[in-house]
Amino acid sequence: MKLKHGLHLAYCTNIHRGETWEQTFDSLKNYTLAVRDRVCAGKPYAIGLRLGDQASRELSDSATLRGFQKWLAAENCYVFTINGFPYGRFHGARVKEQVYAPDWTTTERVDYTNRLFDLLAQLVPPGVEGSVSTVPCSFKEFIKSDDQVRAMRANLWRCVEHIAKLSERSGRQLHLGLEPEPLCYLETSSEAVEFFEQFHAERPNDPRLAIHLGVNYDTCHLGVEFEEPQEVVRRFQQHGVKISKIHLSNALKVRPTPEARAALKSFDDDIYFHQVIARSSDGIITRYKDLDLALVNAANRATDPLSEWRIHFHIPLHSRPTALFDTTADHLLGLLDIVREQPDLCSHFEMETYTWEVMPPEMKNRSVVEQLVSEYEWTLPKLTQ
Repeated sequence: MKLKHGLHLAYCTNIHRGETWEQTFDSLKNYTLAVRDRVCAGKPYAIGLRLGDQASRELSDSATLRGFQKWLAAENCYVFTINGFPYGRFHGARVKEQVYAPDWTTTERVDYTNRLFDLLAQLVPPGVEGSVSTVPCSFKEFIKSDDQVRAMRANLWRCVEHIAKLSERSGRQLHLGLEPEPLCYLETSSEAVEFFEQFHAERPNDPRLAIHLGVNYDTCHLGVEFEEPQEVVRRFQQHGVKISKIHLSNALKVRPTPEARAALKSFDDDIYFHQVIARSSDGIITRYKDLDLALVNAANRATDPLSEWRIHFHIPLHSRPTALFDTTADHLLGLLDIVREQPDLCSHFEMETYTWEVMPPEMKNRSVVEQLVSEYEWTLPKLTQ
């Protein structure tokens, strides 16, 4: 939806199953419109569209695309951003490290992302910027050589060139956001800045980089990394890194007591990675690839009672702390405090709690529509402030 200061807010439709365009479109008609009717009836409604590779190919058919454009107009909806992170299947089967593949070392990632921008240029309304979010280059374990790093920069540059030409031709301002995530090639804000500095060194004084390439700031991911939003924003601004989009999302935060670890087993699933960043009472950081590994390690050794775990499991924004669990909502709220002072920091906001299907049963005692409505009800007053 359109907010003050030219801001746009949507929920990301990656919460719904759908790899074909037919499945994706069915979700929009069955769920997205139901959410719209509860939170934005009678007003222009923004959609944060997730398109996998297959759906993007099918929507690229001219007749199919025209049909979608007519549907958007009839329903008073618009698309301003696309989630181009998961290339393939994203629900119902093991995703884990495959969510990062194909990565930016490959032409498949370039072709897919360029196709998303081709679609977005025809969907985003006049006067509204368009963004696509993507993987943080790769997963750290995938990168074994400097040649791969050079290939990632070369492929991203090919995409930037495509976005720049498309923006000029379409009259739309379009940009790509790399999304730092725990244990990925771009994991922290410092690693993101270092990568952008290398990029600028290769392409000095080329304005297209600053205009068309930036970061997708996911508050869950950087909250898990124990980063502070004031420092993150300062670092990005100091180095001229564009914030392309902000993902409003919370992670789990716990003291790893025996009781908490026992309860955490209900968050351990076979679908997604749930990276754990642990900080001891003396500030030492330990990284675990997945929640099950952290739990096994803790079971086999004495645990610092004052340590803290932050777990990459997207928790509903409106979730309240319990006796065992807290969330990283303080990171998100800290970022919104900055937005209040700098409303031009970023114009794209997307709520992203894709973990609906794998949440513990006690967190799923409502329909997905009610869950999404509750997230709007939590978020809108915060943005109004």
